[in-house]
Amino acid sequence: MAGGISMHGVDVARGVPAQGMRVELWMMAPDSRLLATGSLNASGVWEDPLTRSELIVPGTYEARFHAGEYFAAQGSPLGILDLVPFRFVIRDPSQHYHLPLKMTPWGYSLFRGA
Repeated sequence: MAGGISMHGVDVARGVPAQGMRVELWMMAPDSRLLATGSLNASGVWEDPLTRSELIVPGTYEARFHAGEYFAAQGSPLGILDLVPFRFVIRDPSQHYHLPLKMTPWGYSLFRGA
């Protein structure tokens, strides 16, 4: 998979993809603006056509996972998570940046995946 950004969310407390969780992709530098927003699909993946376009240039980005909203919608016990931001830098836009989130209502792990 060449270029672009994708996100993946897994609710490890329930052992399921985080289907329906709202996500946003922001360009933070050189200027701040919302690039795309959407929800994770049945597989827990979000790929937006905008994230594979000329909009992805070298710079600083932030992925925002709306975990608190997701857990509330699932009827999960209220934990401590709300908005989970992940700020990262793209130096080479020809590479693919996959951002997998593993979470419970009380914590998360977020990294660059393959």
